[in-house]
Amino acid sequence: MPRVDSKFKVRVRKIVSQIPRGKVMTYGQLATLCGASWAAWEVGQIAHFGPEDLPWQRVVNKKGFLANGYPGGRAQHKKMLEADGITVDDNYKVDVDKLLWHPELR
Repeated sequence: MPRVDSKFKVRVRKIVSQIPRGKVMTYGQLATLCGASWAAWEVGQIAHFGPEDLPWQRVVNKKGFLANGYPGGRAQHKKMLEADGITVDDNYKVDVDKLLWHPELR
């Protein structure tokens, strides 16, 4: 039995598609907004298995660290975020306090 349903996955993808350039969200934040605060890991699995046309680079862990499992590794994750205008430090971390996006849900 899956831990999250298909509606959860649709909600995650919808929110990720709306993250603006220059902003980030966390896996846990997405899970909470989609109704399953315990499902941060599942958000990562949704990211890992696509679709690839969403701005998954804008999703980071709760402390702002980039994902080891990002296609191409943390170096590629960093490159994609920098292309979005986001500064990533030498430890592959972003300033989540400054960059966190809080969407208005409808």
